[in-house]
Amino acid sequence: MSAAYPVRLAGEELWLLPEKALYWPAQQALLIADVHFGKAAAYRSLGQPVPQGTTTANIEVLDRLLARLPCRQLIFLGDFLHGPGSHATGTLNALAEWRARHADLPMTLIRGNHDKRAGDPPAALNIRVVPEPLLLGPFALQHEPDPHPERHVLAGHVHPVYRLNGKGRQRLRLACFRLGERLSLLPAFGAFTGGYQVEKDAQCRIFVIGDNEIWPVS
Repeated sequence: MSAAYPVRLAGEELWLLPEKALYWPAQQALLIADVHFGKAAAYRSLGQPVPQGTTTANIEVLDRLLARLPCRQLIFLGDFLHGPGSHATGTLNALAEWRARHADLPMTLIRGNHDKRAGDPPAALNIRVVPEPLLLGPFALQHEPDPHPERHVLAGHVHPVYRLNGKGRQRLRLACFRLGERLSLLPAFGAFTGGYQVEKDAQCRIFVIGDNEIWPVS
């Protein structure tokens, strides 16, 4: 079992999870950014040689999290589906079976840029779709990392990774959480998503994910 890493943000305790998700105990809410379901299937439909089984892998991680954590709501911070090609029969059937296993759990999608291209999830998945921001407690839950005038922003979209430099020319890029004073980024949850390198400064905290643990960057 992976270990959660508790942090304080905007007066709330949040748990950073090595599964590249965030848990908010007070709300019993699980927050996920950038799953990009069906991305690999969309690429394969274009003849690109990409990995298979990424949708299954993402669903298995979600199932483990929902079995382990008491959840009253699951919130997707945008980019649930990757694009129009994500509506492949195999992808949608897998999602329907997954949703049936958690039929009583309220789920919300904050519409992201890829969702606008892909279209909303099928109505049968029973996922509420809302525009950003979704205001909850002291937070503005968003896909795009744009500042909010009154709330601390929790966002996705960037797919943040941080580069660690070792001896010689050893370098390692790891998915990370970037927590700022007014805006924080979640890593991309999806197994086939890539990443954008972010930097650390005096106004933020970086937590990288490696070996199924969360590691603060000093």
